[in-house]
Amino acid sequence: MKLCQIHMSLFTLVCTLPLCAGATHPAQSVLPTGQPRVALDFPHFPDRVHAFIWRNWPVAEPTRLAKVLDTSVENVVAVANSMGLPPAQPIPPEQKTRGYITILRRNWHLLPYNQLLTLLDMSAEKLAYSLREDDFLFIKLGSLKPSCPPLRYSPPTEEAKKRAAEIKRTVEETFGDEMLEPGEPRFGFIRELSQRHPPGHQIRSEGKSRFKLRFIYSYFALYGDPLANPDLDPYPDGLLERLGDLGVNGIWVHTVLYTLAPSKRFPEFGENHETRLVNLRRLVQRARRYNIAVYLYVNEPRAMPAAFFKNRPDIRGVGEGNRFAMCTSSPEVREWITDALAHVFKSVPALGGVFTITASENLTNCASHGRFTQCPRCKKRSPAAIIAEVNAAIEAGVHRGNPNAHVIAWDWGWNDAWAPDVIARLPKSVWLMSVSEWSKPITRGGVNTSVGEYSISSVGPGPRATKHWRLAKEAELKTVAKVQFNNTWELSAVPYLPVLDLIAEHCDNLAKTDVDGLMLSWTLGGYPSPNLHVAQLFNQSPPPSKEAVLDAVALARFGADGAPYARDAWTAFSNAFREFPFHIGVLYTAPMQYGPSNLLYGTPTGYAATMVGFPYDDVRRWRGPYPADVFAEQFAKVASGWKEGLPKLAQAVRKAPLDKVADARAELRFAEAAQLHFRSVANQSLFTIARNALLDKEKSLRPQRRKALIQEMRRVLQDEIAVARRLFTLARQDSRIGFEASNHYYYLPIDLAEKVLNCRYILDGLRLKRRPDQRHRGVAPDVQEASTPGTLSGEHLSLGNSSVLYSAILGWLRKSNLVPSVRLLPNVHSQAGGASGRPD
Repeated sequence: MKLCQIHMSLFTLVCTLPLCAGATHPAQSVLPTGQPRVALDFPHFPDRVHAFIWRNWPVAEPTRLAKVLDTSVENVVAVANSMGLPPAQPIPPEQKTRGYITILRRNWHLLPYNQLLTLLDMSAEKLAYSLREDDFLFIKLGSLKPSCPPLRYSPPTEEAKKRAAEIKRTVEETFGDEMLEPGEPRFGFIRELSQRHPPGHQIRSEGKSRFKLRFIYSYFALYGDPLANPDLDPYPDGLLERLGDLGVNGIWVHTVLYTLAPSKRFPEFGENHETRLVNLRRLVQRARRYNIAVYLYVNEPRAMPAAFFKNRPDIRGVGEGNRFAMCTSSPEVREWITDALAHVFKSVPALGGVFTITASENLTNCASHGRFTQCPRCKKRSPAAIIAEVNAAIEAGVHRGNPNAHVIAWDWGWNDAWAPDVIARLPKSVWLMSVSEWSKPITRGGVNTSVGEYSISSVGPGPRATKHWRLAKEAELKTVAKVQFNNTWELSAVPYLPVLDLIAEHCDNLAKTDVDGLMLSWTLGGYPSPNLHVAQLFNQSPPPSKEAVLDAVALARFGADGAPYARDAWTAFSNAFREFPFHIGVLYTAPMQYGPSNLLYGTPTGYAATMVGFPYDDVRRWRGPYPADVFAEQFAKVASGWKEGLPKLAQAVRKAPLDKVADARAELRFAEAAQLHFRSVANQSLFTIARNALLDKEKSLRPQRRKALIQEMRRVLQDEIAVARRLFTLARQDSRIGFEASNHYYYLPIDLAEKVLNCRYILDGLRLKRRPDQRHRGVAPDVQEASTPGTLSGEHLSLGNSSVLYSAILGWLRKSNLVPSVRLLPNVHSQAGGASGRPD
């Protein structure tokens, strides 16, 4: 994930603050807390113990839960049974090794650190490393640890038993036997993608290619320290074979340089480096069988704690919190970078190369976050000189170890004013990489903005990339386009978005440029997909037409009878996705990744949305530069337009040959899951807007207006139940839904069941007659009002026609200036049914 300077400054600061008061484990002093706040309450559960057991039932054995709660397994099982949870199932072994972020996130507001360590079976030091190095995990969690009192089991009260029984009835009525039936085990896709093709499969050979370099990340590699454990293979042979079949000739892994090489100058470095290099060498050798090279992500040198510089003041650079850059204006720091990389590339001689990020991300050189003037050595230098010098030191080490390896300098985070000077200073052997669509101007919902992150909905290349590629060519450098052809933070909870028209358009545009290579994904987007097949076909020289490529991929995926319907579906999805309200703030904070698993809150949480972590109810941050109503409207447009393609894709599935049906059905699941996510973001936005309007003490509401807003909240709650219920089924059927490599599972099926409980609880609160002395837990008194209960019919909800009410509500919001520029939204909730055509 890419992080701006302010995020990294905050991260470094909070990671140095002491543990919160009340901690009992001495080793926990290494764990960051930020500025602690009271943890959230989840009143749809009887108490925190019930919430803990519900959320962890699918991720930890009852014995582990009992150990955390200091009670018996029998007590844990009894609580689970009382809420209608199914019998405990074996926990996939990958849960501990590949799903610890999922466990951490679902307990962040329930457990203090010492109990989290028990649940994770992890040391404080290892957790601290993960919070720092696992793609900035602590920032994703909000840069603070909520204050949670120790959680201990006590016998449920009569009130708790009554509420647990209500939960059980809701589970039985809403989910029936499906809650009891085992779905596809989580991480089941790893076993599938690890299987090689049958004997006799021909390994792709490199022919004449338009793009000489085409490298990608693993769909499921661990991010923080992937080379430390040989049992956690980031690229099994089956995955390598599939990627190779799709024209991929490079893969990359995240590394931290001081863990890969020893150093006489810095003896602290290099612990267990031999193990990592052995594992790297094995990966390189296996990948070569499929004509794939391995690249390292180099974001160096990493900042070090203050103690590291106690006897080395001459190399201490600018600081953030208690960590300081190793100043690269010091020759000995640059020499260490060069020597360490030379050691790696000599030890693993067949390595393909590296790509660098030298601004943004971690604090590395003194110019990486813009504060070089605070360094006595760097303050008289230009940032361009500092950045170019770091890249030169990296290039020198790589090419000392292997003259044929590639060094790719990524301009991510470079200031546009000094980027030309950096490019001019780079060694001639370096390749220059730019995000293709960056800085492209767009207009969505009448709001003018530009692309500042990865985007599929906005087709590149944009002016920044084309300018930098031109400058690079003038400097005699080769060039690389950084693209995301499977997914982006626009939505990463499905392996790929079937918007193949947009992918073909982007590939066609790039084929007309002089770009030499493609980086096909960041940590998200590494799935072997039909989108990559599109890119592979455009790699021919000369490239075919867009129509020819799309026809060929449709034929390969759905057969002759299904292909025309698939083409129509892809076009509908692509056209709908062009309405996505793109902005970097939207991408990082809005609830796209979590969709309907993100809870609704009857009263404001007061928590700020975090970067791809906890959206909470922070619609102000979700919407970025878009007015709140426009933001909701754009997601409604995406969901409504996307819905039009689902029946067409369903028809393509029905007409697909038998040997293609499994993959065709999977694509339909991904497409429907995406539609449900977009629909849910519109729902959550509308609910929160209406709730905030009701709680605005500065506005005097007439009774009919109050009732109208409450009815709107009820309508949204009912639709969220339907959306969560449907996604529950899809996620149970397919273990890929909800997963992304650097965030693990955003949600599990049981979280979607919790969303049903959450919505039903708030609905019950809205049905109460409001009295001055009455408060329904989780719903503010001013929100409680009499209304007609909704009805649940089978697995679907009967919503009725609310267009007149909807118009009245938005009209009132406009007159009251609660949201600017209010426009009537399409009734997406009554139009966006599932692929089966049944009402959701």
